[in-house]
Amino acid sequence: MSFAVSSQEENGFYEVILEDKTAGSKVVIHPEHGALLHAFEIQTDEGPLNIIDNYPTPKLLTADLTRSFKSCKLSPFACRIPGGRYTYENHAYQLQNLSEDGSSIHGLLYNMTFKVVDEFYDANQASVQLKYNYRKEDDGYPFDYRCEVTYTLLPENLLQVKTTIINLSDTAIPLADGWHPYFKLGGTTDDWTLQFNASVMLEFNEGLVPTGVLITNLDYLEERSLEGAALDNCFILDKGGSGVACTLSNPLKKISISFFPDETYPYLQIYIPPGKTSIAIENLSGAPNCFNNNIGLIQLQPGHSKTFTVQYKTNKE
Repeated sequence: MSFAVSSQEENGFYEVILEDKTAGSKVVIHPEHGALLHAFEIQTDEGPLNIIDNYPTPKLLTADLTRSFKSCKLSPFACRIPGGRYTYENHAYQLQNLSEDGSSIHGLLYNMTFKVVDEFYDANQASVQLKYNYRKEDDGYPFDYRCEVTYTLLPENLLQVKTTIINLSDTAIPLADGWHPYFKLGGTTDDWTLQFNASVMLEFNEGLVPTGVLITNLDYLEERSLEGAALDNCFILDKGGSGVACTLSNPLKKISISFFPDETYPYLQIYIPPGKTSIAIENLSGAPNCFNNNIGLIQLQPGHSKTFTVQYKTNKE
């Protein structure tokens, strides 16, 4: 059978591995570290290539996680909330988990231990489902909810990541969802090209928080070189089209990644970190600081659920 699911201890990590043995592709997930995506390995003319920028050891993860947040699950909010303060249903909340700049950033689950609840494989796919029950762990988010994450490896180097949020509280809860993967294609971003279907971006202030102003930006409607580019912006995806929202390519190695978010992820945050060896391409359900500005804010009713899905497909020319 082509597909398989296995687990192992490797370099101090407990890993769940999804494999397509026919294609030679492999997905590695770390349940005990926020259910993060550690690897999406594909075969190239030069041998195996992991397109995910990761943490090689637990020590490096501990040292760098709250700075780079590579591949973290962003829940129940994404990006920054200034001062960790927001108002919901006429009640003021203060989040306790604050970053060095005084903001609360990238949610509350990025370092939590997820439980593996299901594994499945057959001739057409391999998948693993993980869950975490959040129980009012931060005084600034005194709600109960379940986060379920399902990774599914499909034929032709297609990876689907599905997140389902279930409200376990007796009141509606404020919510946004997102992912924070860093992608690499060999070389540096100066060697790569980027195209995405967005003609509007959010204006940010100095704290990388939306001001409420929308700016027309047509720079990446057509494929464009990233040589010299500096990006740390949030874009609003255009509706319609073929379903491919974004394509990242390395023309030198003839490799590309196509992004297929569903309608639950209308925002695309893009960041090129120092060193330019990878790029963060983040699918978001709401804008940064949506708990305050309401841009994309979801109010999930008691007992209700919401599912968010994105697919990544690697292509070799």
